[in-house]
Amino acid sequence: MRLVILALDTATDVTTVCLAVDGEVHEVAAEPRRHAAQGVLVDAAALLDRAGLAPAAIDQVVVGTGPGGYTGLRIGIAGGRGLAAALGIPIGGISTLHALLCGDGVELALIDARRGQIFAAGGGLAPRVLAPVELAALVEPGLTAVGDGAVRYRDVLSALAIPPDDSPLHVPWARHHAALAATAGPAEPLYLRAPDIDRRVLAGAAR
Repeated sequence: MRLVILALDTATDVTTVCLAVDGEVHEVAAEPRRHAAQGVLVDAAALLDRAGLAPAAIDQVVVGTGPGGYTGLRIGIAGGRGLAAALGIPIGGISTLHALLCGDGVELALIDARRGQIFAAGGGLAPRVLAPVELAALVEPGLTAVGDGAVRYRDVLSALAIPPDDSPLHVPWARHHAALAATAGPAEPLYLRAPDIDRRVLAGAAR
C-alpha cells in the first residue's frame, strides 16, 4: 500500500517542503528570505503536480514545530492543519532542531533566535534559548554545529566545527520531518521563548 507524506518547515527564512511517496523524496527549498513561508502551500501543490498526484493522495501531513520565527512558524502550522482538516488525514509535528540534527554528522543544531540569542539542541543540551557566549561555554569544542544560528554567530562559536555558509546541512530539510513521521508529536509550535507580541503586552500591563 502506497504511503504519501507531505512535510514542511517554515520556522526559518529557508522554507522547505517535501513530498515522500513510499520513501521516494520530492523536495524544494525556497531561497532564504523573509515571508518565504507564505508560499509553502504553492510549493506543496507544485510537488504534487510533479509527482502526478492529487491532494487526496496525501496520507499524512508533518509540520516543523520550530522554534523559529513566530509569524513563519504559525503560517506553516496553520497551513498544514488546514490541509489535513480538509483532507481528513492526520497531522503531526517534528521540532526543527530535531530535523537539523538528522543531517549527516551533525551534533549540534542552532537556529537564529534574533535579539542576540540562539535556539539550541544537541551536544548534551535539551532544547533551549541562550546567548552565543553562553552556548560556547556549555558545549564541548569541536562539535559539528549547523543551522542559521551557527552561521550568524560563527565568530563567537569558533571552537565548534561549522560547515561553510552554503552547506546544505544548515537547511532544516523537510525530508527529515517525513522520515520521522512515525514519531511525530502534536502540531503545536515550540517557542522556547515568549513571542514578541506577548512580551509587549506584558510590558504594557506592567506600566
